[in-house]
Amino acid sequence: MPLQSIVDLPKLAIGYDADNEWLYVDWKGEHDPDTSQACCLLMLETLRSWPCSKILNDNSNIIRTTMQLREWSMWWLEQMREAGLQHLAWVLPRHLVSREGTEAAVRVIARPHVATFDDVASAYVWLQQRPPVQPCPLGS
Repeated sequence: MPLQSIVDLPKLAIGYDADNEWLYVDWKGEHDPDTSQACCLLMLETLRSWPCSKILNDNSNIIRTTMQLREWSMWWLEQMREAGLQHLAWVLPRHLVSREGTEAAVRVIARPHVATFDDVASAYVWLQQRPPVQPCPLGS
């Protein structure tokens, strides 16, 4: 999956996958609630600049996180939906302490459609099978 780099920071990289018309988000390193929120806001800003209906949200390179889905996360997902997101394939961190709670919270989210995965390959296939809603532009 060749990517056009949009954001390249120590804790987060975002690229555009032209072949699949989606954004690929690669979280890296350690994250706490503050860095998680900052990265989520950067994702929202990127989605508004590169409107796509799909995101592959890869957390497999997170080595430690204290992130939990809370009220702020639900607000953020609503903002992402309003920005055009329809399908979010979320590869969970390998060592997510609150995995069961996260998966339970994700199941009640109606829009955007969020699905969790253990590996990028499964998330990739699932996201490819989702119908596109709007094409991603070449950038703005």
